[in-house]
Amino acid sequence: MKIKNICLLFLLVFLSSCFKDETTHATGAISEISIVKGTIKSIYDIDKNATLVITPQILQTNVTKALSYTWEIDQEFYSNDSEFVFYGNKLGTFDCRLIVENEDGKTFFPFKLNVNSPYEEGITVISHDTDGKSMLSFMLKQRDEGVKDFFIADDCFTLNNPEESFVSNVTDIIQCGGSLLIACKGDATKGEGGTIYYLNEKTFVIENILKAPEYDDFRPYRMLIPENSAAGTSYPILCENGKVYEFSTSESAVVEPKLFKSNYSLCSALYDSGTASWNYIYLWDFLQNQLSIQYNGRLYYCSKEYPNDPSLTSPPTNYFAGYDFVFMFVPKSINAGTSPYHDQMVVITKKGAMYQSTLLYTGFWQTNMETLETGLGDYGGMKLAGMKCDLTPQTPYVATHLYNALYYAKQNQILRMNYSVSMFLNSVKKHSTVGSSEAVITAMELSQDHLETYVAFYEPNESGLNGHVWVIETETGEILRKYDNVCYRPTKIIYKKK
Repeated sequence: MKIKNICLLFLLVFLSSCFKDETTHATGAISEISIVKGTIKSIYDIDKNATLVITPQILQTNVTKALSYTWEIDQEFYSNDSEFVFYGNKLGTFDCRLIVENEDGKTFFPFKLNVNSPYEEGITVISHDTDGKSMLSFMLKQRDEGVKDFFIADDCFTLNNPEESFVSNVTDIIQCGGSLLIACKGDATKGEGGTIYYLNEKTFVIENILKAPEYDDFRPYRMLIPENSAAGTSYPILCENGKVYEFSTSESAVVEPKLFKSNYSLCSALYDSGTASWNYIYLWDFLQNQLSIQYNGRLYYCSKEYPNDPSLTSPPTNYFAGYDFVFMFVPKSINAGTSPYHDQMVVITKKGAMYQSTLLYTGFWQTNMETLETGLGDYGGMKLAGMKCDLTPQTPYVATHLYNALYYAKQNQILRMNYSVSMFLNSVKKHSTVGSSEAVITAMELSQDHLETYVAFYEPNESGLNGHVWVIETETGEILRKYDNVCYRPTKIIYKKK
């Protein structure tokens, strides 16, 4: 028995000597994995429709062994490639993870990926070329300090709605209730009728399309809709022929007007208080030759008497009787409803060579204007004989309470007019010039703080993208920035807020 045990022990020693000691050779050493610092980050931010590529660099402690990669997004398998290639076609925040492994083990690296809207905030321009082809342009306001703003080169409408044809002759754009509303008058020769698009304000993706084929003359020119529109309320859509249709943003419907049944000037005005319940809409009624106002579902006309006084035995008199309409505007306030001058509007009329500029209280429908300090009796009726006025109903302009001034375009020039009582038509001065001598300014807009003015114009002698946007200092007219060849002929420019 003892001899048998000795033989067994001898056999075990012999067999063990036949195996190599792998730990003495490099090929058998354990190779731990690590990721080179900085080649992959813990948080990534990209804009929608952008592509992210991550190329991690991997180190192993000993011999280089075969590696396998696994990329996960929200705990689901995404790719086995060594590079992470991701196209951001959906907004959101995604929890991601990289797993790298060899035959000895694995390592993990979690990271977050934010796909942000490239349309958060910035200058937004609609334009069309000589054939009516519509375009939506956007200037991305960069979130990173030190990085300049820049215009997105593509048509943002088509980029985000590749299967939808953009109707010709885009005319108006407003930001309202979480959407961008874009109006196009269409082209009858192409079988296109008037169209209003609802775009998501974050993605520029179409949410709804409104057409009204039952109305041949529905060719929208201006949408007179406040930023915070009231559900169930109808607002006027002024068409290119001067007719008005009524439009409900919440119901997405266009109907024949119940209030505005006349023919109106294309020069209109909107006082937007910033609340859904307190907004005034002004249109000049050509048939009655009067200034009309819509408030709270009712229509009023400008008169020296109370327009709704039940004691009146005849209709209120027309304050503007005998004068022809020229222009009107409501100066913007930085803080609507809080400025001491927020309740002003200006109307310019003419009789022969005599101009009349009238400073009105915005709510003239509710006041006896002969007695109130802010009424016509004290402020209105400044008559200036023989003065030259360059304003037309379609003149591009901005007006601000910050400087008590109207800035308006004449060809490639911007003129400044102080609209106080003592200085008006006789205070017009050249303020700034943009582009070449052939340039034509077609749209203007104020920055949110009114310190800058965005001037959109086109160069008729250029082909292709012949539209430009220059930024000037509102008070001095100094040119601050230029964005050239970013659109076609501009029809309107707005500053899209977050």
